[in-house]
Amino acid sequence: MAGRRTLRYGLPMIEFKQVTKYYGPQDVLVDVDLRILAGHRIGVVGPNGAGKTTLFALITGAIAPDKGDVIIPAGVRLGYLRQVLDTRDVHTPLVEYVADAVPELRRAEARMHAIEHTLATEPASDKLLRELGQLQTTFEHLGGYTLRSRAEAALGGLGFATDALTRPLRDFSGGWQMRAELARVLIVDPDILLLDEPSNYLDLPAVEWLQRYLRSFQGTLVLISHDRYLLNTLTRDTLEINAGRCTCYPGAYNDYMVARVVRHEQLLARHKNQQQKRKQVERFIERFRAKNTKATQVQSRIKMLDKMETVELPDQIMTRGRIRLASPPHCGAEVMRLEKAGVTYDGKRWVLRQVDLSVQRGEKTALVGLNGLGKTTLLRLLAGELPPNEGRRMVGHRVVPGYQTQDFAESMDPAATAYQVVRQAAPDVAEQSIRTLLGGFGFSGDAIEKTVSVLSGGEKIRLAFARLLVKPPNFLILDEPTTHLDVHAREALEDALRAYEGTLCFVSHDVEFVQRVATGIIAMTPPGIRRYAGGYDYYREKVTAEGAAVTTGGTAKISPGACAGKGTKRDRARIVQETARKRRELEKVMRQAEERIGRLEAEQQELVAGLESGDHQRTHAEINQRLTDLPAEIEGATQAWERTGMEIEALLDWRAAALRKR
Repeated sequence: MAGRRTLRYGLPMIEFKQVTKYYGPQDVLVDVDLRILAGHRIGVVGPNGAGKTTLFALITGAIAPDKGDVIIPAGVRLGYLRQVLDTRDVHTPLVEYVADAVPELRRAEARMHAIEHTLATEPASDKLLRELGQLQTTFEHLGGYTLRSRAEAALGGLGFATDALTRPLRDFSGGWQMRAELARVLIVDPDILLLDEPSNYLDLPAVEWLQRYLRSFQGTLVLISHDRYLLNTLTRDTLEINAGRCTCYPGAYNDYMVARVVRHEQLLARHKNQQQKRKQVERFIERFRAKNTKATQVQSRIKMLDKMETVELPDQIMTRGRIRLASPPHCGAEVMRLEKAGVTYDGKRWVLRQVDLSVQRGEKTALVGLNGLGKTTLLRLLAGELPPNEGRRMVGHRVVPGYQTQDFAESMDPAATAYQVVRQAAPDVAEQSIRTLLGGFGFSGDAIEKTVSVLSGGEKIRLAFARLLVKPPNFLILDEPTTHLDVHAREALEDALRAYEGTLCFVSHDVEFVQRVATGIIAMTPPGIRRYAGGYDYYREKVTAEGAAVTTGGTAKISPGACAGKGTKRDRARIVQETARKRRELEKVMRQAEERIGRLEAEQQELVAGLESGDHQRTHAEINQRLTDLPAEIEGATQAWERTGMEIEALLDWRAAALRKR
């Protein structure tokens, strides 16, 4: 970690005093009093558009309050991840962009170089030597000597390959640029860390890496997220923003949901009692207002009425609602089978190779793995959107696939209303059933008359789901179904899919969603798959056990000396140097495995071509025997490549943890 200034736990870090912010006629925040103390970990929740991002903009000073004051102590280092990327420095190499996260370091380093150049060409000056010493101390205190290694570790944890670190930022898609921005924010190790939906654009391994990283963060954390896994494991208090008000609840998200119900009931009871008391006083005033003998008592009651506390009715509690899915049509026991299936987009690199997979009726399977390893490709292959380049895809008896892509919402008629979109997909379904389904996805009351053209991105996604699920197919194939859904919509979809009687294959970066829905896991490994017969927790246990075996018995084992020391600069440097050496060794093994796989596949293709043309030097028996042996050799080389990749990942995780402890 970089050298954070010592800030006493419990001192105010963020204060709002009677803050009001409005946009046109809409009051986003009204008379908000808020205090967040040093070391606190706050989850921020509330409906979309309620003002969560506005809260962050006020803290960072990007906007000013219309009334009241926002107070941040002077000299506090602030880290802020926005939902929208601030594109800049796109020509800078990735690792350089991330490592260049502390402006003070850049200025200190430039001045140090200038002084060193002066001292090399002119007689030494005591003043310059003193300044150079002070700059070197500042540079080390700010983490300048370890910033690049921490940038590499963070990028690795977020899924970037080693050979990608030197590529310019412009080469990456918007989602990967957001990951780079997240790494840049994290390695600064700020006093206050503001994260606005950090799990967007992350796959499951990256979400879990982020969770592990943030658990060790010692500063003040304020997290906006729809991800229940992050909210429940990283926050200790919950700030609800709704209808212009901010309400703090002790505990993480699950505790907040219970406490909110209790508070709601208490406010309703107080409001009811107050209304009854108010009516009694008003009846007394009306009854005796005209009687002179009761004038004093009437005036007393009028004053009592004026001073009576106003108990505002609580907002309606958002609930997960309910999505009712109709029973899908019956189908055969085996829904789908892939035999030796492979997919390549350029004819050279195989995204999937030699995939054997049988999908049985009733299975609910999640695909997990780093981005770029073929999760969406496998979904498209199962859905029939993509034919295999080799092998076979066989559909079971009476199987009706239903495929939802990440851009599924763009196919809807902009002029159609939400109700019409779903009605067109299911003209024979009862109107009340359609209204109930739309309500479960946030389209209740007059909202069903909204046209597609005025819907937000998240609303379009929810409507697309309603259209898909109004007449459920018996084989659902879903690519990132939770994207743009708020917590309540995710929970409603989760309940519906758990009760769904058909077969399900899906990809999601929402850990809790996968934990609750999936009964089996397919882990993507280049260029194939590996199945786990249990849910997500079982899969993680197996992977953790395998990783432990690798780090204790494989080539990635770290010598005990690397863990020793008292957190000195020399100790940290030794860790970086030794892990870098181990990493180079492992990457060499990976390159050798890749080259061996390439040679074996080329030999296989050459032998097959020779058989077909009759132009060969060996006998048919020799060629057939070699073609029989080659698949096993290719599989062995591929497994060696995969094991080495796991060792590199375990090594980087270990290095990141070791450096954080120092």
